[in-house]
Amino acid sequence: MYVLTGVTKRYTRGKDTVDALDGVDLTIADGDRLVIQGPTGGGKSTLLQMLGGLDKPSGGSVELDGTDLAGLSEARLTRVRSESIGFVFQSFNLIPTLSAQENVETALVPLGVKAGERRRRAAEALESVGLGERLGHLPAELSGGQQQRVAIARALVKRPKVLLADEPTGNLDESTRDEIMEVLEGLWKEHGLTFVMVTHDSTLARKAPRVVTIRKGRITVKENAGA
Repeated sequence: MYVLTGVTKRYTRGKDTVDALDGVDLTIADGDRLVIQGPTGGGKSTLLQMLGGLDKPSGGSVELDGTDLAGLSEARLTRVRSESIGFVFQSFNLIPTLSAQENVETALVPLGVKAGERRRRAAEALESVGLGERLGHLPAELSGGQQQRVAIARALVKRPKVLLADEPTGNLDESTRDEIMEVLEGLWKEHGLTFVMVTHDSTLARKAPRVVTIRKGRITVKENAGA
């Protein structure tokens, strides 16, 4: 479970101070699925970075299972990210010289998983996203949707409890977007993940049980009945 209490994040731009997050209080239960929306520059990605331990707040606390991420050393925080949190980004972030299977295996290297076990788990993860026949393909040999499936497999191969996605369908056409969301939602249900996604797409937001809207660093939370 995430518990955010009074979270602020301030950036200095020249002589100006910008409050990307301004006293955010938010609880995200285990297995929850929610979408973060808001205007460009409103704080969406900053909030996601706080959840992922990719940035530290200027004030307040971001607790994951009772541990304040802001209070951890960089080494401990890296370990938490490696073990417990999977990330999916808009730009896929695949290594172009590695095959699909090798890209997925990279998530297991920091965990000290042996080579044979890495290969086996990477193959299983790719099979779970429908790419069991594409293990040896380089990113350039895959479509955008297939590359995002590789990225999803890489995020999930380490068996995290949290999946954070920043505009995961932003570079995809509508049909491929729907395919990727079907994969993500299926994996969320299958693995009992806590799934948080930033998106500009209101169609996707309407399907989420909860929507967090952030404007000028402040949030409102809406429950979507029947989602």
